[in-house]
Amino acid sequence: MVEGAKTVTLEGRDFPVRRTSRSKLREVDFRFEGHELRGLEQNRKTASRWARLARQGKKVMQFLSGRRYIAVVVDGKVQFYAKPGWIRWNARCRGAQ
Repeated sequence: MVEGAKTVTLEGRDFPVRRTSRSKLREVDFRFEGHELRGLEQNRKTASRWARLARQGKKVMQFLSGRRYIAVVVDGKVQFYAKPGWIRWNARCRGAQ
């Protein structure tokens, strides 16, 4: 997510960026290839390796489908969590890098 952006444009549509109520993290709900997804800024205060990278200054964003984490992006590089149904999305994103 671009620092300070109010919206994200994807496939010609604008999606609003908002803050979570509890942690004030940036998040955006969007559709991609017919899937409802959420991008969520990494919480730096947790004990995860992703939070450690965020504290080191890396740009870290988690992606969810429903309540399941499906991918993480660190400084523009996508890492998908194992989920067979996302192979097509995985291949398309990797091709765009």
